[in-house]
Amino acid sequence: MKTLKDAKVGETVVVKRLHGEGPVKRRIMDMGITKGAALHVRKVAPLGDPMELNVRNYELSVRKADAAMIELE
Repeated sequence: MKTLKDAKVGETVVVKRLHGEGPVKRRIMDMGITKGAALHVRKVAPLGDPMELNVRNYELSVRKADAAMIELE
């Protein structure tokens, strides 16, 4: 299973499934990360946390713990 935290800089990926429960999953969905959404990995901080993404024409920073809950196709 490939997750968002495994994605490389410059890669564009598609969300397959969201893991997690309750408010955590809801927060990820509220940020625009839903099934079928295309995510472009722009940058990763030097220590790997956070990641900067382009999602639905806006920039978003995601923590590594949240990125591990996003399964990719």
